[in-house]
Amino acid sequence: MLGHMDVNAYLDRIGAPRTGPEGVARLRALHRAHLTTVPFENLDIHLGTRISLDTEDLFDKVVRRARGGFCYELNGLFAVLLEELGHSVVRLAARVHGGERLGPPYDHLVLLVDGRWLVDVGFGDHSEYPLDFGSRTDQDDPAGRFLLADTPDGDVDVLRDGKPRYRIETRPRTLDDFVATCWFQQTNPGSHFTVKTVCTLLTDGGRVTLSDRTLIVTTGDSRAETELSDDQALLAAYRDHFGIHLPAGTTFR
Repeated sequence: MLGHMDVNAYLDRIGAPRTGPEGVARLRALHRAHLTTVPFENLDIHLGTRISLDTEDLFDKVVRRARGGFCYELNGLFAVLLEELGHSVVRLAARVHGGERLGPPYDHLVLLVDGRWLVDVGFGDHSEYPLDFGSRTDQDDPAGRFLLADTPDGDVDVLRDGKPRYRIETRPRTLDDFVATCWFQQTNPGSHFTVKTVCTLLTDGGRVTLSDRTLIVTTGDSRAETELSDDQALLAAYRDHFGIHLPAGTTFR
């Protein structure tokens, strides 16, 4: 475990000022800064590298080595940063809606911050700013219109533009509770994370995504796709668009 997080190094990693407004204004700024600098990616799964949820390992990967990760890594580490900055953070488990069924328990990790704000920097393409966890009316965000709705079982569904995204269980969890499902996501053929590589990052004008060898750049209403058949071009795309420097000769399983 990380004895004491280097908060300044983390803030520098996401391009956030070390001082500034407090409260929800700072939380919103940190949330968006994280989304525009730390990619959602699953490359380690396809590189054969085991993903660790130890805080020291997460800090080394995301901050020191300027990598990204998926929900357990990104929200897991962001939670520690927020706590270091004085916020109260409750870790909650969610199950992702996948067609007609929900994913397994602990399928996703989200954060409830200061008893009010739903924070999620680990879902890929999602809200740019925290959502009001207590509101049951539409919430407009640059990424769409979001709605939180109670279920008969006491859970909370999160919908974007009318489509369900995931269902949150409101019982507090610890990051250790997610270790088993994190292992499943890395190893099981039934996990969509093992099917293909994905790397995506919010940009000021839209979003940039690498799905296997397809580079997708969206700006406003425009969308451009480029197939990267050459390994050198693929590694250059990871470097230039996401700041991920992979050694020459890197291949994915």
